[in-house]
Amino acid sequence: MKLFYAPGACSLSPHIVACEAGIDLDLCKVNLKTKQTESGGDFTEVNPKGYVPALQLEGGEVLTEGPAIVQFLAEQKPEKKLAPEYGSLDHYRVLEWLNYISTEVHKSFVPLFWGGSDEDKAEAREKLGKRFHYVEEKMAGDYLMGDDFCIADAYLFTVYNWCSKVEVDTGRWPKLKAFAERMSQREGVRKAMQAEGLL
Repeated sequence: MKLFYAPGACSLSPHIVACEAGIDLDLCKVNLKTKQTESGGDFTEVNPKGYVPALQLEGGEVLTEGPAIVQFLAEQKPEKKLAPEYGSLDHYRVLEWLNYISTEVHKSFVPLFWGGSDEDKAEAREKLGKRFHYVEEKMAGDYLMGDDFCIADAYLFTVYNWCSKVEVDTGRWPKLKAFAERMSQREGVRKAMQAEGLL
């Protein structure tokens, strides 16, 4: 399988999950501004949406959207227990977290990365403060679902790391800070970040 990624972008989340699962992926870096792959190809031919991640499966099919990709990867290696059993309440709790991070946290960064006005940026920082405060309040263990790592943690870690790039003060969230430090020590996380040139 081949993962189309941009270093440190939301594609880091499935990259981490693959490393945690012990799944070897071919990596293809994408320039998000030019939509060109590192080999000179047109990325929009792989994913017409024009953004990462995209996972090209062995049969040639392409899966897009991070929450779908991490679920798919977890199901390739069920023995790793990176996602709760299908049909359990915890399964739906993880989906709940993936959706919250995607729609409420990830998307709130858009004005900060893509040239929003000063007013838009101030509003985005305020919104992110509320969203991360909610996560801080709900985190009752080492990870989102308690004491065990799951696929939603990879996504949360990825978007939380963006805070330092866009001047979002993280000092008010000690649980999240401890979570990020814990995540950064995980072998799978380090492997993914090293492969993307982030360490």
